[in-house]
Amino acid sequence: MEEALATSRQADEARPGLGSVGAVTTAPSLAQRLFDGTGWRLLRVGSDTVLLLLASLFAWIGAPDSLGNDGSTLIWLFPPLVLALLASRGLYDNRTHTRILDGLGKFVAATALATVMLIAGAAFIDPNSDPALLLGRTWLFGTVMLIAGRFVLEWAQRRGRATGLVAKPTLIIGAGVVGAHVERHLSGQPQLGLRPAGYLDADPPPQEMVPDRQAPVLGRPEDLEWAVRETQAEHVVFGFLGAPDSELIPLIQRAEGLGCEVSFIPRLFESVNVHVALEHLGGLPLFGVRSIDPKGWQFTIKHMLDRMVAGALVVLLSPILLALALAVRLSSSGPILFRQVRVGRDGREFEMLKFRSMAPAIAAEAGGEADGGGTVVAFVGDVAPGGIEGADRRTLIGSFMRSTSLDELPQLFNVLRGDMSLVGPRPERPEFVDVFGSRIAHYEHRHRVKSGITGWAQVNGLRGKTSLRDRVEWDNFYIENWTLALDLKILLMTVAALFHRAE
Repeated sequence: MEEALATSRQADEARPGLGSVGAVTTAPSLAQRLFDGTGWRLLRVGSDTVLLLLASLFAWIGAPDSLGNDGSTLIWLFPPLVLALLASRGLYDNRTHTRILDGLGKFVAATALATVMLIAGAAFIDPNSDPALLLGRTWLFGTVMLIAGRFVLEWAQRRGRATGLVAKPTLIIGAGVVGAHVERHLSGQPQLGLRPAGYLDADPPPQEMVPDRQAPVLGRPEDLEWAVRETQAEHVVFGFLGAPDSELIPLIQRAEGLGCEVSFIPRLFESVNVHVALEHLGGLPLFGVRSIDPKGWQFTIKHMLDRMVAGALVVLLSPILLALALAVRLSSSGPILFRQVRVGRDGREFEMLKFRSMAPAIAAEAGGEADGGGTVVAFVGDVAPGGIEGADRRTLIGSFMRSTSLDELPQLFNVLRGDMSLVGPRPERPEFVDVFGSRIAHYEHRHRVKSGITGWAQVNGLRGKTSLRDRVEWDNFYIENWTLALDLKILLMTVAALFHRAE
């Protein structure tokens, strides 16, 4: 038996790509123990417990005498009740992609429900008591402190992952286009904490067919145990293989038996969105696909809210708008507003507005904002155009507005006119649309909805000269998974990004 194992191992090492990858077994660091696995779960539970206890203490100590003592005992039941509700909603589960905004509603709901349950319980036990005021203070303190604490913890974990302190070596099963797509996203988003270590595929396509594939092909799927041992892999992602599903199920079970976390890309992943409904036919799972109609009543409500919010913002920001208009007028000769034709919903062209940030062009300078479009910058590879085209003629106030995105504020009037939405894919010039549509798959799908002042791609860092293919993917993800809650999330992330850039 030992001789057979030794022979198998020698054959593995002789196979191209199956040599040692140089992995060295090391003990997990403090950061890995804290921000991953059981340690991460215990850290969140411990932090929430301390913060909820402090919230109860502050509510009790600082309560005015007029509130009385009703509820002074019940407030100490608030922390364990909230913890139980959070656990029941899965907020202590370990997830690959964590963002506090995704669970914000669940935190508020858990603290509110705990408060209501305690008030109802008190009324049932002692109808003469009135604990609502004291418990209301506890709810306010608890909610604010709980969310603030989670913001800090989630930020620390994302920073640890992004800097490589907490990164799980990850094997990808399937070295084709889908597997390479997984690798590109994991490499481009280190905050996910999954570092591609290599592929397993019995018949990998040649490199020229999958240019995005950078990690090595380590061997076949049956080499899973050896690959996990050599790379110290902690996560396995199943992409697409030519093998039937009946052969993949034992492989998933083997990966779980090795202690690895397992993820897989569903076969019809392009049709899966957050609106998919899971039902069961006996023991058979059945996914019902539910798509959003961009011309349906949901988007009608969205556009009504867009105009209401845009109108309110114009009134609220009118002093800033007037001050910027005056500054642009005094900075150099030329119009206050820069107008440029862009392509919006259903391929319709409209005139997008911005504050002019450049001085007028001298003679026949090519490109640039103040020329009303100028020449089209060549589209090279996968990088989208952006930034300064042609000579840099930015004024002092123009540079400031661009760095803070204040030059985009006139687009609120585009929203009021119905040309744009507050949230949606960023509009592009007609000449670029023609080029991108012929080179980028599914590019035209982003024109199903109105263009936006901000968007899902922008708040995820895809601004300026970044991957156009990624932008299109994120924009189409937004359309397929649209909800009003997602719009609110994007707006909050936009405000946070503006403050971050202003620092």
